[in-house]
Amino acid sequence: MYFLRNLLAGSYLYRQLTVLMYTVPAILLAISFHEFAHGYMSVRLGDPTPRRDGRLTLNPFRHLDLWGTLCLLLFHVGWAKPIRVNVRNYKKPRRDMVLVALAGPIMNFILAFLSVFFYGLLFKQGSLPGILGYLQQLFYCSAVINVGLGLFNLIPLPPLDGSTVLAELVPAAGRFFARIRRYSVWILAGLLFLGILSVPLSAGSDLILNGFWKMVRRILGIDIFRLNGGMTI
Repeated sequence: MYFLRNLLAGSYLYRQLTVLMYTVPAILLAISFHEFAHGYMSVRLGDPTPRRDGRLTLNPFRHLDLWGTLCLLLFHVGWAKPIRVNVRNYKKPRRDMVLVALAGPIMNFILAFLSVFFYGLLFKQGSLPGILGYLQQLFYCSAVINVGLGLFNLIPLPPLDGSTVLAELVPAAGRFFARIRRYSVWILAGLLFLGILSVPLSAGSDLILNGFWKMVRRILGIDIFRLNGGMTI
C-alpha cells in the first residue's frame, strides 16, 4: 500500500487531481459571483427578469455553461451561461446594458484583489501546513482564475461581455455579432486552442495580478526581501 501511494503521488493523474482541488472551487466561486453581479445590476436598474429566471443566486449550477466551463478548466479563461434581461425595463437601455455587461468582469477583479489580499495575509505567516496551506494556494488560484475570467470576458466577441459593451456603443458591431453568434463559441474555442489569445491574455493577467500584489504588499507591509532571507521574488 505504501508503494502504491508513493507511485500515485508521482503520477500525472495525481498531479491533475491535486490541481483540481484548487481550480474547481475557484472556478465555481468566480462563475457564481460573475453571473450574480450581472443579475443584481439588472435588477437594480429596474429589470426583474434575472430574479424571475432564478439567476439571482450564488448557486454555480444555475450559471454553468458546458463549453465555457471546459475552457476555464483547460485554459483558465472562459464564460458562463448568459443571463436573460429585458432592456425595455431600463430607463436608459443603452447605458444600462453596458453597466450590466461590465458588472460581471468588475466583480471578478474585486474577487481577485480580495483573493490576493487573503493570500498575502497567509503569506506573511511563512510556510503553512494543513488547511491553512490549502487555503493559501486556493486564494492564489482564485486570484488567477478571477483575473482570467474578468479579462477574457472583456473580449468583444459573443457570448462575452465585451461584445455587449461594443454592440451598445457601436450598433454596426451589434449587427455583425448577430450574424456570427451561432458560430461564436467555436470561434472562441479555436482561438484558445490555437493559442492566439494566450500572449495578450497572459500579459494582461500578469500586469493586473502584479499590480494587485504590489498594492497588497504595501497595505500589509510585506517585506519580500526579509521574508525570503535576502532573496526577492
